[in-house]
Amino acid sequence: MAEYKTKTAVGERWIGMADSGWIAHTVWWQIYPLGFVGAARESGPPGTPVVHGLRKLIGWLDYAVRLGASGIAFGPIFASETHGYDTVDYFRIDPRLGDEDDFDALIAACRARGLRVLLDGVFNHVGRGFPAFRQVLDDGPAAASASWFRLSWPAGAFRPGIEPAYEDFEGHRQLVALNHDDAEVAAYVGQVMKYWLARGADGWRLDAAYAVPAHFWSTVQGRVRKEFPQAYFVGEFIHGDYVAAVHEGSLDSATQYELWKAIWSSLNDGNFYELASALERHNTFLSAYPPLTFVGNHDVTRIASRLNDSRFLPHALVILFTAGGTPSVYAGDEQGFRGIKEDRVGGDDAIRPEFPEHPDDLSPLGLEIFRLHQDLIGLRRRNPWLHRARTEPISVANEQLVYRLTDGTHALAVLLNLADRPLTAQIPGQPQIMAGRASLFTAGNTGSVVVPPQGWAVLDSSGAPA
Repeated sequence: MAEYKTKTAVGERWIGMADSGWIAHTVWWQIYPLGFVGAARESGPPGTPVVHGLRKLIGWLDYAVRLGASGIAFGPIFASETHGYDTVDYFRIDPRLGDEDDFDALIAACRARGLRVLLDGVFNHVGRGFPAFRQVLDDGPAAASASWFRLSWPAGAFRPGIEPAYEDFEGHRQLVALNHDDAEVAAYVGQVMKYWLARGADGWRLDAAYAVPAHFWSTVQGRVRKEFPQAYFVGEFIHGDYVAAVHEGSLDSATQYELWKAIWSSLNDGNFYELASALERHNTFLSAYPPLTFVGNHDVTRIASRLNDSRFLPHALVILFTAGGTPSVYAGDEQGFRGIKEDRVGGDDAIRPEFPEHPDDLSPLGLEIFRLHQDLIGLRRRNPWLHRARTEPISVANEQLVYRLTDGTHALAVLLNLADRPLTAQIPGQPQIMAGRASLFTAGNTGSVVVPPQGWAVLDSSGAPA
């Protein structure tokens, strides 16, 4: 698909894979590979035997298909020093996960099952062992790679052992920030992207995209898309002007942290006004691009631990799988895994656990949540128009919310009830219950729907007036 630009209500916006093609039908299952396979916390010295952990992931692909996922979003898989976000070689699979043959086998196995592949690109910073940075430490200001970083050298002549001050990522000295104004850095990142796309990847999640100048992404994407026009690029954005960042960076999408927060917060506080407001703002993003939506990922407390009342976990999932955008499920959430992220060394361990060797080894306690995911993902994939659907509130109260999703032709009505009393709503047309529990009484051109306490329901309301 050729790229082009168009005018919209939010200004000039990039049109790429987010607007047509395979991404409109995608539901990601996200894996953090180093944790999933139980890799050693740190990489070993040169000569340490390769551990073929990626082969373990192949044994989970049928499980992902049963879940309903159509793509696998991988966390870092390239050679790094510790957690994967301190890369030292972008052209080599982390030996704790395997080698290039293992990657090729994984890609082939995904292709055989119709699964797309999203890679995690950590291009804001590198590990201290990255060769270009090691050259700076060895050769000083005269190093050929000195322009790759933002350095400040102490006064006096350079001698081995003297280190420069350098920009890092959010105070983490082990993560050396790249100089994104340097043409060689842009060329290098483009080469990395194209190399792995050529080996079978379908797109890139751009880690810490908010810390990288938009012009860098635009430059790199322009080069990569010439050879891979069907590739998908989603930036990790936690704050800022998302629409401008996506547009100026020529990206397809951005992570939707605002909706993530509103989902669990509104359910915990019994405050659907917060969620209604977030969904209204979500519409503005959808006017520019379909966001990457989620209720959990490798960086946040798991949704089952975040919610104060486990009865409302289904409500969170209903919102995720009906809202516009591209949904992503973090591996383990579909089983009701628990885990709390802590702000300390090793504070991610609880949310990045090792998985059993085979899905059959999972506890049966998660089966009910798994089946609910299957049902809602199935609903989502039968209605791919939801990718661009807008949300229209029908009625809002602290503990009861009714909203409609429509693309102008199709429509679904969603009813969420946190209260100890039933929720009654009037839905125009001849609605039909698609998921959840509700009593439906139709009279004329209106359906009267009653949802039990702490219940939810999704109705097809396509026959209702626009």
